[in-house]
Amino acid sequence: MSIPPDKPGHGPGAGPGPGAGPGQRVVDGGRSPLRIGVRVPPCDRADRVVGTVRRAEELGFDEVWFPDSQLLWRDVFTTLTAASLGTERIGLGTAVTNLATRHPAVVASAARSVAELAPGRFTLGLGVGNSSVGPIGLRQTPSATMREGLRMLRALLDGKEWDFEGRVRSRLRDPRPDVPLHLAASGPKNLRLAGEIADGVILLSGVSPRTLEQATARVREGAEAAGRDADRIPLTVSAFCAVTDDIEAEARQIKPICASIAQNGGAPFLALAGIDVQVPATVEGVYPDLVHAEDWDAAVEICSAWISDEAALRFAEEFCLFGTAERIAERLSALSASGVTGVFLQHVGSYDPPTELIEAVGSSVLPALSLPTEAKAGHR
Repeated sequence: MSIPPDKPGHGPGAGPGPGAGPGQRVVDGGRSPLRIGVRVPPCDRADRVVGTVRRAEELGFDEVWFPDSQLLWRDVFTTLTAASLGTERIGLGTAVTNLATRHPAVVASAARSVAELAPGRFTLGLGVGNSSVGPIGLRQTPSATMREGLRMLRALLDGKEWDFEGRVRSRLRDPRPDVPLHLAASGPKNLRLAGEIADGVILLSGVSPRTLEQATARVREGAEAAGRDADRIPLTVSAFCAVTDDIEAEARQIKPICASIAQNGGAPFLALAGIDVQVPATVEGVYPDLVHAEDWDAAVEICSAWISDEAALRFAEEFCLFGTAERIAERLSALSASGVTGVFLQHVGSYDPPTELIEAVGSSVLPALSLPTEAKAGHR
C-alpha cells in the first residue's frame, strides 16, 4: 500500500510531531527548517526519564526519540505515556520499536494510546529489531514482512478492517489516523521500502555526505516507483554527538560503534570515507552487543584490536557530530541544506540519560543555530 504524500494526517506538515511541527527550527537565515532531537533510552523509572525529557523541552529541543529493547530498558510505551503527560510541546517518538517482538495490532493499539495523550506530537518509528530480537534468538524482520506489517498498521490506525490470515476481519476501535509511520533503514531494500510506503525515513547512515547521498538516492528510487514526491518525505538522520574541543579523546570512545557498523555489513560505507576496517562476525567479551555494551570501557579496549585511534578519529569526523558548538551548528546547517528535515543526537552509552549532551547542545549548539548567517560569523 502506497501512502499518498498529501493524505491528511500523514507526511511533512501533517501535524506537530517528530515529523513536522511547531518547534521547527530555522537555520541559515531562514532558508531551511530543521528539527533537532535527542535519543533518550528508557534506562530508569519512567518518572525519572521524564525529568530528562522536560529538560530537553526547556532548552529548546524539538523532539525526543526513545529506543525499544525489552531486556535492556523499561517498556518504551510506558515511558512514552509518562513523557506525554509530563511535557507540553516537545515531539515524542520511538526510534525504534519493531514488529517482531510486538504484533502489529499490539503496536497499533499502543501508538493510538500515546497519540491520544500527546495529540499531534507522536511519531511511530519502526525498524528490523536489532537489540530487541538478538538477545532472545529471533531474526530481524525481513523487508517483505516489514511491508505487510506497515500495511496492517496503517490500515488499523486509519480505522479500516484487516483480514488476519484469512480467518477473521477486525478493526481498531478509536483509531488515530494522524500517527505518522517512520521506517528506520540502512540497507538498500529497506531504504527503497521506506521511500515507497512510509510517512518518513530514519536514516542510520550517520552524517557523512557520501553515505547520506547513497541512502537518500535509494529512498528517492522507492518514492518514484510508487509515484510519490520524494521531496515531501521527512528524512531524519541519527548521529552520535559530542560538543568538545578535543575530538581525538572523544573519538576513542566510539570505537565499538565503528566496529559494529563494520561487523554488520557497513564496511563498504566506512570505506567510502577512507576507513578500511575488518571486524570478526563474533566479538567475545562484550555483552549484549557492541553498541549496547554494559562495560563500555572494556568494549573500547576490545575493539581497539580492529579500530585504530586514527580510524576512530576519521569515523568521528565523517559520520558523527563531534567538535565545537560552532562546528556542529555549521554541519547541521549543511544537513538542512541537503534536504534533511531532522536530526536526532545520541550520546555514547545505553544505561544512563544523555544529560551532559542535552545541556551542552541546549546551551551552545541550539543558540548558534538560531543566529542569522551574518551573526554567526561574529559569534565564532
